[in-house]
Amino acid sequence: MNYRKSIAVNTRFLIKNKLEGIGLFTYESLKHITQTHPDIEFHFLFDRPFDPEFIFGENVKPVVLFPQARHPFLWYWWFEISVKNWLKKNKPDLFLSTDGYCCLGTDVPQVMVIHDLAYEHFSDHVYGLATRYYRYFMPRYAKKASRIATVSEFSKSDIITIYHIAPAKIDVVYNGAKEVYKPVSDAIKQQIKATYTNGSNYFVYVGSIHPRKNVKNLLLAFEQFKTETKSDFKLLIVGRKAWDFEEVDATHNQMRFNEDVKFLGHRHPADLANIVASAYAMVYVSLFEGFGIPIIEAMSCEVPVITSNTTSMPEAAGDAALLVNPLSIEEIAGAMTKLALDNLLRDDLIAKGKVQIKNFSWQLTGDKLWKCCEVVLKENSY
Repeated sequence: MNYRKSIAVNTRFLIKNKLEGIGLFTYESLKHITQTHPDIEFHFLFDRPFDPEFIFGENVKPVVLFPQARHPFLWYWWFEISVKNWLKKNKPDLFLSTDGYCCLGTDVPQVMVIHDLAYEHFSDHVYGLATRYYRYFMPRYAKKASRIATVSEFSKSDIITIYHIAPAKIDVVYNGAKEVYKPVSDAIKQQIKATYTNGSNYFVYVGSIHPRKNVKNLLLAFEQFKTETKSDFKLLIVGRKAWDFEEVDATHNQMRFNEDVKFLGHRHPADLANIVASAYAMVYVSLFEGFGIPIIEAMSCEVPVITSNTTSMPEAAGDAALLVNPLSIEEIAGAMTKLALDNLLRDDLIAKGKVQIKNFSWQLTGDKLWKCCEVVLKENSY
């Protein structure tokens, strides 16, 4: 087939069974874009052997470039040597990079997706060499890119303020929620509770465990909630231990009600969706997010949400969540208590969540990201 255009895509984060925030955005948006534009040839640039699941159609051509880039020195090597040389040789019409990096050494037009600038606000939550890399290269990437997509108005404002990028160069492309996140039957809810909480209601947190996610304060708030209400509620924490999680472990070990907290680790998406859909409420009180996908995943399951009143989370939540100061254990615990005791409030948040979730879908994400790419393709067409 003679393709109309050729687009190279950075797909480093498409790793089987490890699709978290950036990987999920990459997977869902590219699946939609490649399948709705069969006349475009896409070259997926991997940094390791890939799973066939990620080759979404005949118009997707996989390429593996050395080395596996998971260290600042290897990031530079991959983007500024391997990717640059591939782009020079193959001359695609566009390079799309969905993980916040791009290539400084190429003249190929580029669309770069920046999810957040957390490292600018919480540098102590990132190890030293990575922080230095981000602070040196990311502003240069942002200026080099022909166009930038980002996942919230908050992140757009952050990029404008910190990197001095013109607002007209940045498109907001919200995240979505997978279709597997949906309400479940009472029978499934009872089965999930029997499996994980001995039949009790529970709050759920979904996400990796590291300092920025504020799991320590979540544990302390749950302890206060249990002390004040004497309820049999449990807390399920679903996600991998990313790094610097020792403080969370220490806090958990010191809790009076530590047996009521279950760390479930990583879960298959279908299992995770059932766990979320069977929860009494989602508690997602991160210190900083570019978006906060678990918020809308819970709303898709008709589960009410408690989340932070900072950064992008009020934008994702709208009026369909209880907003709290993530630094205040008392506020987090108070919101848990309020929801546990007020069924009318819970029903109201669920109803508002059904409305709020209409603003987000992976189809919308793919369409908006494609429009961002289309602007650059048209600007550089001859």
